[in-house]
Amino acid sequence: MTTLLFSHPACEQHIPDSGHPEGPVRLRAIRQALSVPEFDALLRREAPRAEESQIARVHPGSFVRDLLDQVPATGEIHLDADTIMSPGSGEAALRAAGAVVAAVDAVMAGEADNAFCATRPPGHHAEPDHAMGFCLFNNVAVGALHAREAHGLHRIAVVDFDVHHGNGTQAAFWGDPDLFYASTHQSPLYPGTGSTRERGVNANIVNVPLPPNAGSKEFRQAMRDNVVPALTSFQPEFLFISAGFDAHAEDPLAGLNFTEEDFAWATTELLALARNACGGRLVSVLEGGYNPAALGRSVAAHVRVLMQG
Repeated sequence: MTTLLFSHPACEQHIPDSGHPEGPVRLRAIRQALSVPEFDALLRREAPRAEESQIARVHPGSFVRDLLDQVPATGEIHLDADTIMSPGSGEAALRAAGAVVAAVDAVMAGEADNAFCATRPPGHHAEPDHAMGFCLFNNVAVGALHAREAHGLHRIAVVDFDVHHGNGTQAAFWGDPDLFYASTHQSPLYPGTGSTRERGVNANIVNVPLPPNAGSKEFRQAMRDNVVPALTSFQPEFLFISAGFDAHAEDPLAGLNFTEEDFAWATTELLALARNACGGRLVSVLEGGYNPAALGRSVAAHVRVLMQG
């Protein structure tokens, strides 16, 4: 299998503040983890900037322009208590969304079998008209709608195993029966959405809340019993993973007990489903993960499976 890795130095110049968990050290940990000879076969590309018109498929153009206009020349600006922009945030956000767009194009062109986007800020909390939860633009949703608009695909799926529910992706997909979103996440936990009652316009939303301290057994059961059957029935033409690694037992922001082996297992399951449903077309997008050492190991386990196919 050929796997593309998209990233960009600009994504390390989004610097919320010195104590913020979503900091540049996250990408440095990933870069170090993927620098060993085992990953020499990765194709590596710099993420381009997304065009405003591509982001505007998810977020109104007025929102995009207003957000970019708020990027400070110096210092920082707080969009909410957790979501902060520094002078490098606008460029980082454009590169993070652009990485997913470029990854879709590369997979559709046959330049790679799949791709992983190691970029930040993350995106799955960003709602169509609202930045929140460390997220500015909803990168995976931008990629999903690009697959539809630029490549003529219709049935697009996102599976999200971040410890936090991806309220933004759910909001963007809710009213379209040809967009599928499934999430395993800790509950109760920020942002407070993601109950099993939230099912979308045509059961196109599948939420599997997990209680604090849940681990491998509960996660794998949720995937086997809920996510995989619903996704198989949906039969996507392109599959995205919102790959958050903050459900790891060592992560400081939540209370699930996943291991690197769990992330590798889930990647294997989703790759197999993508092969059967859509010729293996799959793009994975970094979301959370706030213990740098655990994040590096988890991403390595994830990318290793992507490369092996």
